[in-house]
Formats: sequence, C-alpha cells, structure tokens
Amino acid sequence: MVDMLKTRQCLLGVRTFLGVTSRLWSFFLYILRKHVRKIIQYQTVRYDILPLSPISRNRLNNVKRKILVLDLDETLIHSHHDGVLRPTVRPGTPPDFILKVVIDKHPVRFFVHKRPHVDFFLEVVSQWYELVVFTASMEIYGSAVADKLDNNKGILKRRYYRQHCTLDSDNAIPIKSWFSDPSDTALLNLLPMLDALRFTADVRSVLSRNLHQHRLW
Repeated sequence: MVDMLKTRQCLLGVRTFLGVTSRLWSFFLYILRKHVRKIIQYQTVRYDILPLSPISRNRLNNVKRKILVLDLDETLIHSHHDGVLRPTVRPGTPPDFILKVVIDKHPVRFFVHKRPHVDFFLEVVSQWYELVVFTASMEIYGSAVADKLDNNKGILKRRYYRQHCTLDSDNAIPIKSWFSDPSDTALLNLLPMLDALRFTADVRSVLSRNLHQHRLW
C-alpha cells in the first residue's frame, strides 16, 4: 500500500512538473514569436530600382509623370486619441509619435502608429510619381501627420483634407485597412504594380480590366 501511494505521488509530481514545464515553454515561444515579429518589422527592406533599358526609358519619356494619391488613415498610418475607450492597437504598444493639437479650444493627443515599411514605400514611390496625400479628417490633424511622414523631404507637399473631399468614382487600387499588425507587408506588395503602372499611358485601361478580381493587398 505504501509503495502504491509513493508511486501515485511520484506520478502526480511528474504530471505537475510536465504541466509547469509546458506552460513555461508556451510562454517562452510566445515571447520568441513576439521578438521575431519585431525583427521582421524593422529589418532592412529593399526594392531594387534597376537602370532602365533604352526602350523603357523611351516609353517613360512618352507618358506624363502621374499623380499618386495616397489615403492617410488606415493606409499609411493608424492613430487613436485621448478618450478612446477601446483603441484598436494592443495595450502597451508604443506609438511612433504623439501629436498634440487643439480642436475646438481643447487640447487633444493623437497616438500615431506608422504602417510597416511606410517610410521605405514613400521613398520609392516618390521617385516614380508626384505624391498627394488626402484624409477625411480635419486639416489640423492631417497636416501634422503628413509633416511627420514627410520628414522635411518635400515629397508630400500636396495635401487634401475633409473640406476637399467629395464622393466620386475613382480608378483606385484597394488596400486592406491597417490597424496594428506588425507583420503587414501590404505597402511592399503594391510596389511591383506601381512600378509597372508608371509606364502606362492610361492606368484605367489596366485597373478596370480586372476590377472584379481586385483583392485587398
């Protein structure tokens, strides 16, 4: 009987040990995955801009330099402000920058998170297109965010805000709204298409052809 009790206690101890070890291992894997995501998010990214062939250079010279209009919120950045009960970013996630603006004589802080690879994306596409940024938000907010993204490079000079917006059909490229995913690569995925479209005389001839097949990048 004593041996049976000792055996049961031993088995119970082994099970407890295995349970604790399993939980510790799960926690370790969670921390590891979290750090790997951070490394992936901030690793050096490249989109090689190779010298154009004579044919491509001639083609580009025969088409006008196009304008690329970029949406601000949930495309280039995501932000939330003081008083939001349920911010969409995970608690404890530090913002890339904080804006302090005055709205209706009340100071408001906006916590702004930049979409992964947005700086690299803007650097590349500004070489291909004249960039315009727009937002349905108020100018005092949108202008401050655009200033931060531009970072004195002079690539986001043209801006449109809430008072400029009207509903109209558009030859747009859909993109999935971004809120907090650190592994998001939607902006990088757009680069090959935008690279090709700059050689097209009329982008509508390309974008409208497969409009029904557009997926969210």
